[in-house]
Amino acid sequence: MTPASPATPPDRAPDSGSGDEGSDATGPTSDDGSDAADPTGDDGSYATGPTGDDGSDAADLATAADLRAAFARAAFDVTPGPVPLAAVRRAGRARRRRRTTAFSALSVLGVATAVAAVVVLTPVRPAPLSSGPEPVAVPPTGVPSAAAASSAPAVRTSQQPPPPPAPTPIKVVASGERVAAGKGWKVWLTKEGKHWTGPDGYENSRSVTDGNIDLGSPGVSHQSEGDAKGVFHSGVYYGTRTAGRVELRNAAGRTIVATLLELPGKPGWGVWYAHGGAKDGEMSPVLYDRSGVRLAELPLMPAGDPGSGDQNP
Repeated sequence: MTPASPATPPDRAPDSGSGDEGSDATGPTSDDGSDAADPTGDDGSYATGPTGDDGSDAADLATAADLRAAFARAAFDVTPGPVPLAAVRRAGRARRRRRTTAFSALSVLGVATAVAAVVVLTPVRPAPLSSGPEPVAVPPTGVPSAAAASSAPAVRTSQQPPPPPAPTPIKVVASGERVAAGKGWKVWLTKEGKHWTGPDGYENSRSVTDGNIDLGSPGVSHQSEGDAKGVFHSGVYYGTRTAGRVELRNAAGRTIVATLLELPGKPGWGVWYAHGGAKDGEMSPVLYDRSGVRLAELPLMPAGDPGSGDQNP
C-alpha cells in the first residue's frame, strides 16, 4: 500500500492590492505609520472581517477538498482480497447444527417430562395373588350355530293369552217347539223350563220356576244319559242375558261346545245340549259371556254309563 503524499497547499494568488514597488498593499497606512487595516479598535479588540455567503471559511473548504482527494487516491491504491465464502458456509452450517441439537434436546426433554407425569399420576393396582393357574374360558356347549339360529323359528318373548272363541249363536225357539238334537234326542222349552226325550220316547223335564234355580245370579245345571254308544248332555244356563257359550270339559282336557236354545224376549235363562263319547269320563259344564269371561262352572261328574246322571245347583 502506497502512503498518501501530503496535500500540496494551493498556490496563493498574487495580492491585487500590491503597489508597483512590491510593497504590501493590504491597506492604507495612517499618518503615524500604523497599518490602516489593523483590526483592533480603540479598546484593543479585534474586529471580525467579512465572511462568505454560506457562512463558511474559504480556506476550510479548500482544505476539506484536498483531504477528500488524498483519501480517494489512497482508496484506489488498495486491492481487496477474495470473499471467504467457504468459511461463511462452514460457520452457517455449524450454527444450524447447534440450533438443531438444542431443539432436539428440548423436544426429548419435553416428552420425557410428559411421560414421567403420566407415570406418576396413573394409579397402579397391585395384581391379586393367584393361588393357581388362570382359569381358561370354555365355550358353552349346546350353543346353536349361526345357520341354525337363523333357521330356527322366532320365539315370542311375551306369552299373550289366545283370543276367546267366537260366541255360539243362540237359536231362538217358540214355546213347546221341539228341536231335533240328534241321535234320536229332542229338546223343547216352555215357560216352566226345559223338556227332552230320548230314543226310547221317555220324557224328562227340569223346572226353572220351582225355586231350585236362582235366576238372579249366573249358573248352569247338567243332566246326562247314555250307553256304550254315546252320552247325551244337556242342562239349563241362567242368571245372564249375555250368554256367549257353554263348554263341556273332561279331566283329559277334551272340550265340547254345546248348542244354545232360548225363548223369545231374553227371559234370562236358556237350554244347552251336546253329545259326548262313552269313554270321555267325567264332564263339567262351563258358562261364558259373549266377551269370553267365565260366569259359572260345575265340578266334574261321571258320564252316564250305564245309567244317567243329574247335577243341579
